[in-house]
Amino acid sequence: MLLAALACLGCCRSMASEDCPTTEDEIQTDRPDVTNSSVVVPVASLQLENGIDLTRQSGSTTVNGTNSRLRLGVGRCLEVLLDLPDLTRSLRGNGPSGLADLTPAVKRQFGPLPGDFEFSATLGLGLPTGARALSGRGFQPYLQLPWSRPIVDGWELTGMLTEFWSPRSAGNPRTSESTFSLEHEIGPRADWFAEFVGDYPSIGAARQYLNFGGGYRVTHTQQIDFHTGFGLDDRAPRVFFGIGYSWRWDDL
Repeated sequence: MLLAALACLGCCRSMASEDCPTTEDEIQTDRPDVTNSSVVVPVASLQLENGIDLTRQSGSTTVNGTNSRLRLGVGRCLEVLLDLPDLTRSLRGNGPSGLADLTPAVKRQFGPLPGDFEFSATLGLGLPTGARALSGRGFQPYLQLPWSRPIVDGWELTGMLTEFWSPRSAGNPRTSESTFSLEHEIGPRADWFAEFVGDYPSIGAARQYLNFGGGYRVTHTQQIDFHTGFGLDDRAPRVFFGIGYSWRWDDL
């Protein structure tokens, strides 16, 4: 399945979007919601997305940051991205602490499809560089399919399907994640969202939560954002809050 996904990213050029982003377009980020953007960054543009989160769960409070993602446009409707190791620190209770894995990936944008659907495919690989208590053991590939569809002026439906594999984890070798979000523009520079996120491991119970937030484009290439939410079951975070800042350099 992973080999087929890689082949899909490297071929199907006839399906590549005719509406690929350019430097004339405003910054679009993969944060603060879990659902990633269905479009890539423009060719020869470097985008850096950062954030920090505070989470309360099962009697512990943890801070996590910076959640940094580097995105580089390397071709028409094609980008490479790199999730840098972020630090989790327990402030209260016995929550896990340490660095997360370094995770490179490649993303290709497709569409638009009938019905004005835009979608992309991302194939990534978590490298075993972080703390096992946070990231698990061994290499951890993932396949991600974010999509979006405008519904009326200023309103948009978005979602994402993700498959995570942990081949060296006997307790949970695979997890499926699905998201669904309603987004709305507020004037020319701001937007907000309401999002459902569900994680469904191959072994064990599901984890589900709601996420709310928004962003404000300070300039054409800079954005500040926030998000907050709460869990819908005992396995999800009780409550969380995060803020972030992203910017893009064009015409490198």
